[in-house]
Amino acid sequence: MNQSSVLQMHGIYKRFDANQALDDVSIEVKNNEIYGLLGGNGAGKTTLMNILYGLYKMDAGEINLFGNKVEISSPQDAIQLGIGMVHQHFLQFRNFSVLHNIVVGTRIKKPYTMNLAAEEKKIKGLCERFGMPVDLDMPIEELSMGICQKVEILKALYRGVKILILDEPTTNLTPQEVDDLFRSLKVMVKEGLSIVFITHKLREVMSVCDRISVLRNGRNILTVGRAEASEEMLVKGMVGKEIDVEKSVIFSKSETKTERISNQAIVQVDNLQMEGKESITLLKDISFEIHQGEIFGIAGVAGNGQRELAEALVGVQALTGGHVSINGMTASQMSSRDLFEHGVAYIPEDRLTDGFLHKANVAQNLILGFHRLAPYSRSGFIKWGMVFDATRQLIAEYNVKTTGPQDLGGNLSGGNIQRVMIARAFSRPFKFLVAHNATRGLDIPSMDFVYSRLKERKKDGTAILLISEDLDELLLLCDRMGVLFSGQMVGILERSKFEKYEIGRMMSGVKSNT
Repeated sequence: MNQSSVLQMHGIYKRFDANQALDDVSIEVKNNEIYGLLGGNGAGKTTLMNILYGLYKMDAGEINLFGNKVEISSPQDAIQLGIGMVHQHFLQFRNFSVLHNIVVGTRIKKPYTMNLAAEEKKIKGLCERFGMPVDLDMPIEELSMGICQKVEILKALYRGVKILILDEPTTNLTPQEVDDLFRSLKVMVKEGLSIVFITHKLREVMSVCDRISVLRNGRNILTVGRAEASEEMLVKGMVGKEIDVEKSVIFSKSETKTERISNQAIVQVDNLQMEGKESITLLKDISFEIHQGEIFGIAGVAGNGQRELAEALVGVQALTGGHVSINGMTASQMSSRDLFEHGVAYIPEDRLTDGFLHKANVAQNLILGFHRLAPYSRSGFIKWGMVFDATRQLIAEYNVKTTGPQDLGGNLSGGNIQRVMIARAFSRPFKFLVAHNATRGLDIPSMDFVYSRLKERKKDGTAILLISEDLDELLLLCDRMGVLFSGQMVGILERSKFEKYEIGRMMSGVKSNT
């Protein structure tokens, strides 16, 4: 196999205000390979590829493509040079067909009659060649996330790209869709393409990539072939230090044991119903219970009712039917404030818009929702000395990178905002925790820290609802798991019945046979 270089990026620098996003980064992509670009949030992976795709302009550096130095000022330049990119969030016309989404922006043979027979034939050939069957007549709005991703890849292939960049491509895919994607990528490299695979997931790069480069804080750390790579090596590259694999929850080889402290149901949800605008059904006939000392997971592709369920349980959204009981309280008739005062904690999904005040300081955000309660308040007055002492401890314990309690919340990075949300939730005693994508944006040591805290609270008898788009996370931590599809509970599995492909089928709306 010819392994000549097709892409070289030398000495790339990029700064956003005070943040040095890329610092002398160099990479090389070879012909016929899947090249993994690994790193945590903020490592510079997407920034580097956005420069290659013409979305950002580098401050310094050089790009050589197929042996020639090139200047890339726009995505149009990149496409003309044979570079395509599929982003995490697809830019698609939801009410257009697959065919129209693929050809939009390109020259067609019969523009006056809009006869797309020739274009359709070419796309069908691509579908067959790369193992990506898609109904070209279907409107995008009726397709699953996995099929929508195939449309984006076909859009790039239709334009004749030779280098395809995939940014976190397995987000929101079922296990079956991940397998399909990996098979297609292997066909593509056999057919002469090169793939740049951006991810933060170790198992993915170890599974599908031929070579792997690790970025950390905008710098090259290492490049290694898959055969020589190990999880420990890659983790050290990503975080800059060794992790005790024996004590790590993430790398634990033993299965989590299902050991409920009692059969007492702390949370009881019966026939929960929720409607949105124009009487659109958001949740329908949701029923489950969570026991004392149990982590109950919710799996599903994003947008299938997870947010509505979480907000219903903590009183943010009103129900249109059903009943919710938490620790003997009729929660469906209580406000969020009442619930929080009676032992309910919440880590919301969207850290940028929910539960965080960008114009307030870090201390104010760390006590938000609890600021009227002891020890922070007495006789209606906040005890700021106590607040600052307590929040300094939380900042240190949860490794929030900030200048101190009085630092403006809006100065924090996304990952540090997430740490504030987690620290706030865990800073109080609680009997029931709703955690929605709690570890999104965190590095591996921080994820491991959160997992350990969840397991500690479980051991202490806390009931935990863990909603996550990361199926591996749910498989690692949960005692039981429910799967949501189109606002309905497809099924609930005991841990002994966990099987990722079965869960994948349920995520696609197929009811469990177990």
